[in-house]
Amino acid sequence: MARVCEFTGKRPITGNNVSHAKNRTKRRFLPNLCNVSLESEALKRTFKFRISANALRTVDHRGGLDGFMSKAKDSELSPAALKVKKDIQKASV
Repeated sequence: MARVCEFTGKRPITGNNVSHAKNRTKRRFLPNLCNVSLESEALKRTFKFRISANALRTVDHRGGLDGFMSKAKDSELSPAALKVKKDIQKASV
């Protein structure tokens, strides 16, 4: 399973560990991914996603899964999240 947020597209980035003596060794910075179940009010069911903690805060700020999906960019969403977005749009029309 890839370490990629399904809502924001965040993925691991690389950098350096820097010691006190300024020796540099490569390292990876991993996103803080959480397995969550989010409920759609329009579809009246829950969906499981693997999203970053930052994306989870954004979902809460925008008023839940439906509010987040209405403002989310299609290019950042995973295929599974994109399908949920399309279903929510159909149900809300």
